Formats: sequence, structure tokens, C-alpha cells
Amino acid sequence: MAQAYDDMDAIALLKADHRLIEDLFEQFEKASGKAEQKRLAEKLVLELKVHTVLEEEILYPACRGEIDDHKLDEGYVEHDATKVLMNDIEAGGPDEHFYATKVHVLSEMMEHHFEEEEAAKKGIFSLARHAGLDMKDLADQMRLRRETAMAEFKAHPGRPSETRTFVGDNVDSALVDEPFEEPPVRGGVEAR
Repeated sequence: MAQAYDDMDAIALLKADHRLIEDLFEQFEKASGKAEQKRLAEKLVLELKVHTVLEEEILYPACRGEIDDHKLDEGYVEHDATKVLMNDIEAGGPDEHFYATKVHVLSEMMEHHFEEEEAAKKGIFSLARHAGLDMKDLADQMRLRRETAMAEFKAHPGRPSETRTFVGDNVDSALVDEPFEEPPVRGGVEAR
């Protein structure tokens, strides 16, 4: 019997996200028409954006100083690499020559990332649990943030995901041990 969403702890919730995203990638691979590919790619990107927010704003900051920082740094860099591809997929469409290939490569990148996070004993999830983090409290924060992040991304479709670890980024945002706050907006343009 599957665990109810509201009863999941933080790790179970993130793993459920992983399975949902993997399923969406499988559906994309089987999609027969361009409209279906576009719909699935948009759903994939939305789910990945929200999932990334949960990890970067809640799990990773909670883990900072509790587990090996290198693991967290690698997670942020992997997220940023996928964000570049997600932004390109979101801006494009199935009529473009490399569109389906980009989605396929993104699925491979996410498969690698998920495997590393979920690895027994050495993955971020296992290490976080072993560090004694309050998984129920983190899950409660994630459920609330999921709602707001989903609403934000739906209200601004096509808004590119912001990277944190590339040259020119606010790399300090990937090094904090507290929730990330968006930079202030000045004159309609986000400050960086």
C-alpha cells in the first residue's frame, strides 16, 4: 500500500518526486505526437523546477554543516547543469531538431542525480537521515513550499530557472544553511 503524501517524511516525499519525474520521462519517450511531447516536456520541466526548489531551499540548507559539503556542492552544480537544459527545452519545441534529444539527455542527467541522492549509506538522503535531521518538519516545509513554488511557476510560465554555481551567479546562495531568499527586484529587473 502506497504511503499517503501527507504522511511522507522529507526523504519519502523527494523519492516520490523522483519516481513521478522518471515516469514523465518514460511517457515522453513513448509519446507519439508533437503536441503530446510538448505537453509532457512542459509538465516535466514544471515538476523538476518545483523539485529543485524543495531541495535547494529546504533540504540542502538543512544538510549544510551536517553532512559532507562536497555532496551538497555537487548537488547544486548538477541542478544548475539541468536548469540550463530545462530552460532550453522550455523555450523550444518539438519542431526543433534536437528537442527530443535534449529531453533524453536531461533524463540521463536526472537518473544520475537521483541515483547519487538515493545511494545507500553515501547518498545525500541517507546521510541526512543519519545526521538526525527532523524529516517530518522538513516534509511539512516542503509541502508548503511545493504549493507556493507550483503557483509561482504556473503564474510565470517560461520564466527561466536561475543557476547558483556558475560564473556570475550569486554562489553564496548555494552555501547557506538557511532558506534561500530571492534577490530584490529593482526597476522590474532582478538584482544579481
